[in-house]
Amino acid sequence: VQLQASGGGLVQAGGSLRLSCVASGRTISDYALGWFRQAPGEEQEFVAGISWSGGTTLYADSVKGRFTISRDNAKNTVYLQMNSLKPEDTAVYYCAADRGTNVVITTAPYEYDDWGQGTQVTVSS
Repeated sequence: VQLQASGGGLVQAGGSLRLSCVASGRTISDYALGWFRQAPGEEQEFVAGISWSGGTTLYADSVKGRFTISRDNAKNTVYLQMNSLKPEDTAVYYCAADRGTNVVITTAPYEYDDWGQGTQVTVSS
């Protein structure tokens, strides 16, 4: 599965962005999907995940209540709506597909099989 993330940019604190990740090469409807981020000098961090149907979601505590993950299997796309952005949300954001499961959402990067190229999100104070 090839994943292409987009939607990043520069936004002021308190603003919003919507990231998209389009899959090609294979349908993603059977896979759990996730968003991760990595800030300079930091380890990759799980942000949010969603089961194949969208019925189950999981969020990092740092983004809970501000970010919403969703998916449109007909469009082979997963989204991350980010509201009330903070400077500490600044990072490169990656989407990923876990082909090993469609229900269980894992937070470990090594569990994910396919990765997008990343999109930069910068939040100014």
